Amino acid sequence: MVKLNAAQQEAVHHLDSPLLVLAGAGSGKTRVITHKIAWLVDDYGVKPSQIAAITFTNKAAKEMKERVGKLIGARAEGLIVSTFHALGVRILRQEAAKLGLKPGFSILDAADTTALFQELAGSIDKGRLRALQSRISLWKNQLCEPAAAQQAAADETETAAATLYAAYERTLRAYQAVDFDDLIRLPVALFTEHEDVAQRWRSRIWHLLVDEYQDTNRGQYRLVQLLTQGRDSFTAVGDDDQSIYAWRGADSENLRLLKDDYPSLKVVKLEQNYRSTSRILHAANTLIANNPKLFEKKLWSEHGQGEAIHIQTCRDGDHEAEWVVSRLSAHRFERRTRFADYAILYRGNHQARAIEQQLRAQRIPYVISGGQSFFDRAEIKDITCYLRLLANQDDDPAFIRAVTTPKRGIGGTTLEGLGRAAGRSHQGLFASIHAPGLDAELNTKQRTALREFGDFIKRIEARAAKEPAAQVLNELLKAIGYESWLFESLEVREAETKWANVCDFVEWLGRKGEEEGKNLLELAQSVALLSMLDKGEDEQDAVQLATLHAAKGLEFRHVFLVGVEEGLLPHRDSLDAARMEEERRLMYVGITRAQASLTVSWCEKRKQGREWMPREPSRFIAEMGEAVASAAQQRNTVPEPETARARAGALRAMLAGKRP
Repeated sequence: MVKLNAAQQEAVHHLDSPLLVLAGAGSGKTRVITHKIAWLVDDYGVKPSQIAAITFTNKAAKEMKERVGKLIGARAEGLIVSTFHALGVRILRQEAAKLGLKPGFSILDAADTTALFQELAGSIDKGRLRALQSRISLWKNQLCEPAAAQQAAADETETAAATLYAAYERTLRAYQAVDFDDLIRLPVALFTEHEDVAQRWRSRIWHLLVDEYQDTNRGQYRLVQLLTQGRDSFTAVGDDDQSIYAWRGADSENLRLLKDDYPSLKVVKLEQNYRSTSRILHAANTLIANNPKLFEKKLWSEHGQGEAIHIQTCRDGDHEAEWVVSRLSAHRFERRTRFADYAILYRGNHQARAIEQQLRAQRIPYVISGGQSFFDRAEIKDITCYLRLLANQDDDPAFIRAVTTPKRGIGGTTLEGLGRAAGRSHQGLFASIHAPGLDAELNTKQRTALREFGDFIKRIEARAAKEPAAQVLNELLKAIGYESWLFESLEVREAETKWANVCDFVEWLGRKGEEEGKNLLELAQSVALLSMLDKGEDEQDAVQLATLHAAKGLEFRHVFLVGVEEGLLPHRDSLDAARMEEERRLMYVGITRAQASLTVSWCEKRKQGREWMPREPSRFIAEMGEAVASAAQQRNTVPEPETARARAGALRAMLAGKRP
């Protein structure tokens, strides 16, 4: 406890009532959570298995468990440290029967659900389909059932979404499948309808800690209430100034609800920042003061004043990319820093292209945060559909992808016939391979191809339950000829990349099986939840490129915040009051990623389609305070790229001990 400041110690030791820890950016919230867990175990005598800590990413859960392990050793193994969705899976696997699900139910990923929506909606514009799908997801997050959605539908789009929602739910139940939103919605329904089940889970969890509380949606808030009801023994850690996910259902109103629903709520503010200099914090505090406040707080630091915040005016997007990369390169040689000390942050992914081109031109290594997940790659999804089918043979989307990848002479006509037989027998597609009515739908050749595939899956399933995971998976890949199929159907370089990814995946899954003592069948049941392969990207010495949304939770010595202009940040679609507040919080998140230096740039004009559009500096620059605003008003003279490169070359030569 020696390392904790007074506010942190107060948060760690408080147990008399529900607790909200209002944790400003860089104020040591993870330290509070991990020390509170250690204090509950060591000083208060709570069993590790009776403590649950909820985070928003698998990576954060893993890091938290490692940090607790350093405090309480091997006892940390008994803790529940997981995402909300992983906790939901744990509950549903154990209580599936109460909801009419079998323990091996499937978890559909984003691509599966989109394919299912397309199938149910028929020929429909992709943009409209996305809008309907998004509306349904928000309803699920708000715990709104199909019947209630139909009653509440306010316009034609919502009426269409409500009709699709009802059909989608019927299909999910028929497939014995759930989607990601169900991993919260269904446990809430379960605990609401079955008090005995709710009571059993409450008795397992003596204290619940929830990180990033401002990012919870209505369903997650209700799940916390149901898990802690009676004792109200929980610690919520969050920051209303960093609530930036309303577009995906997060509800910052949940912080206000805590005050209303728990009159005895204790609020502890963490205002000492351990990350940034005073100048950076002053800019962040001054900016966010323009938003109405639920809780007043002001970040402060003992890191000294630090460098002035630099505001740069650029001619256009290409010029901005050249200037930022040249400035970064020169700064690195001056300070003898690492590439990993730098981040370039932006509002939208489209802004990265010009910056990437410049980084490549100057041979500067970089990584992009929030890019495509390893598990979203087509080749990995090809393999995981086989795993899903092994875990649940009623998983129709997995069956369709597996039976047609690689191609084995089973096409649309065969699957349509199988679908008709499945409809008549009220079974899944896989079970209908041997249904008596199949003879009327398909010829001998079609039936033989399907049954050979079915027998193959059954043989693999029998081995998957008892043999090492990597061995079974390697032999599955050999049997289906996946490597050969890649090289026959793709260019050599693309095939090599995809095959290398598959080999990485098999090796990683085998290692995970050994570490956790799980066979392939057990691993298959959780593989749909995994979102990122742990390949140690954090250890690369490379500049980090990220959207502001993806950068939340990260920190860097030196930050370049680009495109800070009206129409980009704040975004042109966010001009009403509530959205403007969220855009301001997004800017606040960007500023508070910086430890030592912050550079903000904007462009006088930017290309939109084929047109050059004049731009204005973002209102947020003026809102960062007088010192920053006056710097913005001074027209910055920007050296041409050749001059900047020559300067960087001179510095390089100087460091090498030569005359430039």
